[in-house]
Amino acid sequence: MVFWVFGYGSLVWNPGFEYDEKVIGFIKDYRRVFDVACFDHRGTRERPARTCSLEYKEGTICWGAAYCVRGGPEKERLAMEYLERRECEYDEKTLVNFYKEGGDSFEPAVKGVIVFTSTPDKESNKYYLGPAPLEKMASEIATAFGPCGNNRDYLFLLEKAMSDIGHEDDMVIELANEVRKVLGIAGKGIPKERKLVGQSHIPLMSHIPTLKVHPLPEAIAMDS
Repeated sequence: MVFWVFGYGSLVWNPGFEYDEKVIGFIKDYRRVFDVACFDHRGTRERPARTCSLEYKEGTICWGAAYCVRGGPEKERLAMEYLERRECEYDEKTLVNFYKEGGDSFEPAVKGVIVFTSTPDKESNKYYLGPAPLEKMASEIATAFGPCGNNRDYLFLLEKAMSDIGHEDDMVIELANEVRKVLGIAGKGIPKERKLVGQSHIPLMSHIPTLKVHPLPEAIAMDS
């Protein structure tokens, strides 16, 4: 018994389940879009995170990683149960052909690979946010956070993961750079959280007349 699942978001760098083989490659006629709301991991219902789904567009390709699970029904069941819990925002499982990096671009390496996708309909799918201008998406991603972390790290980690496998996504890079602009940071990478350490206000005791008080330095930013 064997099944394959294609990862195009966080599964690229953090699969989280036991698998037997990982293969870099692409699927055809799909592209990444940041149209799906995440309430439970990197956002809340009041301020949902934007995570990526796939949009059908003929002639495009989407690079990512395909994972093979083999070893019997029990192992498959455990992997699928994990994926269904994790990918709860995605209401569809689509079967696609997967093309291996360096392989034949006309003949798929694996047919019937599972990919989690989201129905692009706000009425039937509560997780579907729909498209938005780049600046609006960047502002939402820069400020959303949830129990598993903040939304911007998801985007920056995806940007890094695609660079690491040698197949950067122009849309991901453009959105990540816009988020950096919102945050006021420059360059690639994942910025560390920073906090301000302000001045201490210690009441002076009047019965110590010889005490000289020197002004404290201005507040400085410290890495957490």
